[in-house]
Amino acid sequence: MNETLNLLVGMAMGLNLLALGSGRLPTLIRTVALQGMTLGIMPLLIEPRFEWPVVLVSFATVVGKGWIIPSLLRRAMRTANIDREIEPFIGFVPSLLLGAGGTIAAVALSRALPLLPEHAGSMLVPGALASVLTGFVLLIGRTKAISQVCGYLILENGIYLFGLLLIQATPLLVDAGILLDVTVGVFVIGIIVDRIQRAFDSLDTRKLTVLRE
Repeated sequence: MNETLNLLVGMAMGLNLLALGSGRLPTLIRTVALQGMTLGIMPLLIEPRFEWPVVLVSFATVVGKGWIIPSLLRRAMRTANIDREIEPFIGFVPSLLLGAGGTIAAVALSRALPLLPEHAGSMLVPGALASVLTGFVLLIGRTKAISQVCGYLILENGIYLFGLLLIQATPLLVDAGILLDVTVGVFVIGIIVDRIQRAFDSLDTRKLTVLRE
């Protein structure tokens, strides 16, 4: 079971690199959706007794991150009539190098942390650290609002992975709260995206610098 979990975490880390190296928004959205569904399966592997809170959070994660939120992002992309990140603040190759270096550093750092014995062989910690770093790079290095929303989602996925470390020690209210936070956050960002589109006929966040009182 632990090997399967580590395989899924490794897949999520690979999707981080795919997100950093892609300039096409449809590919980025599909990557975030696939990562969300991958994370949604993990609670069932960590807590194999199939208690209803575990199944509920797993189902909500798969549906929310794998279908509902990506559908909203695709709708925003079609409305804005954009499908590519043209001039990011941080180029795609430098972003990919940052992600790869951060992933290696996350694996090395996790080995130095005083983890519990049951977490010593798990990839959850390096996966969480790598996802948080990836989210920050996308938030800072991209100019399109949709790309930044995807960065926020990947960052939240890293926090979600940290929460899975406590799945056997605490109730899943923490994970449910994180899922609620990201849902509310995406809806708030969706409103901001809509306002940017209406005001500037563009989703390039650099246009916010022209705002005046």
